[in-house]
Amino acid sequence: MSPSTEPPAPWHPPWVRAAKAGYPLGLAAVAAAVQVVGSTFAAHNQHGRAPLDAVGYLLLLLGPALLVLRVRRPVAVVACTSAVTAGYLAAGYPYGPAFLSWLIACCVAIGTGHRRAAWAGVAGVYLVHLLVTFVLPAGWQRAAPPSGSIWPGELVLSAWLLLVMAGGELVRFRHERIAAHRAYRQQLEERRANEERLKMARELHDILAHSLSLINVQAGAALALFDRRPEEARSALVTIKSTSKEALGEVRQVLATLRGPGEAPRGPAPGLDRLDELTEQADRVGLDTEVYEHGERRGLSATVDLTAFRIVQEALTNVVRHSAAREAVVVLDWTDPAVLVVRVEDPGPAVPGDAGGSGSGLVGMRERAAASGGTITAGPLPDGSFRVRAELPTPKAESD
Repeated sequence: MSPSTEPPAPWHPPWVRAAKAGYPLGLAAVAAAVQVVGSTFAAHNQHGRAPLDAVGYLLLLLGPALLVLRVRRPVAVVACTSAVTAGYLAAGYPYGPAFLSWLIACCVAIGTGHRRAAWAGVAGVYLVHLLVTFVLPAGWQRAAPPSGSIWPGELVLSAWLLLVMAGGELVRFRHERIAAHRAYRQQLEERRANEERLKMARELHDILAHSLSLINVQAGAALALFDRRPEEARSALVTIKSTSKEALGEVRQVLATLRGPGEAPRGPAPGLDRLDELTEQADRVGLDTEVYEHGERRGLSATVDLTAFRIVQEALTNVVRHSAAREAVVVLDWTDPAVLVVRVEDPGPAVPGDAGGSGSGLVGMRERAAASGGTITAGPLPDGSFRVRAELPTPKAESD
């Protein structure tokens, strides 16, 4: 076996590898530089504070070093940086950007949902500051006691600290709003996808149920007539071929909606203008279908037109499957300018026993009608016949 020829992994700087592993070093390095350099310069203008020594610089570097773990252990980083900052204050070292790593840790904890830990850290450090400033004896530190009034400085420090923490809260609130908006959009997309899948399943059910019912009837007729009347059997086989071809075309058209958004369907969706095809298919299987229209036909929206077509198709399929009748009547009532009434009736009676099918045809018709804002009723009549009646709204905007 030949040795592996896989190319070596690309080289990345240590800080990039650490960031990919969940240990971001960039911000920690910047914070360390700012704290060390800024505190060194700030010490020149603060008389009476303890000078920075090895311990002071160690504390200034320890806080930023802890920031490397701020993503994985935000609560622990807040606690440790608070302890480091409190120790820095208690030692009397100069004020300045020494609090940067501590504030970053608190803001990260707020942003990740650990608000209590962040505010506890702020309260702890500020309490240490108050103890050092007002409670402990003035000479216990290496720093000289403050001269003059310290209240203005305390007010400025308190206001500045609250301002920084309020900024962290605002950032947290914005992140939560963005996350909520993203989750809402994802829910809408999932709901839209579910509706599209349901619509596609309904379309496939109507197409296949109708076509397979006709094919089943014609196949039975062909088998019965194959030996005695081969010409009629041949006619049934021709009907099977044409019906299956039409069904395949409609299935391809439905499945075309799964393609990219830039690709258009190969043909228009079926509507009432293809009602003659339904009656011809029904005639081929021995179902004599008459169509009557009351009022003047008007234009419909694509949704209502498709719904009306599928309701008639499913109703005729149910007649073929479940009724002993060999005739059916389709009525389109256009007299109401706001509603199209579709009726499909057969004289019955129903075929005893299981006629096949999933039993979801009427459910699908009701779902279609409801999706178009309409209603549908279906059931047997006192004289033994069966009627499907749908009322579909046709607003003026759709009929123009």
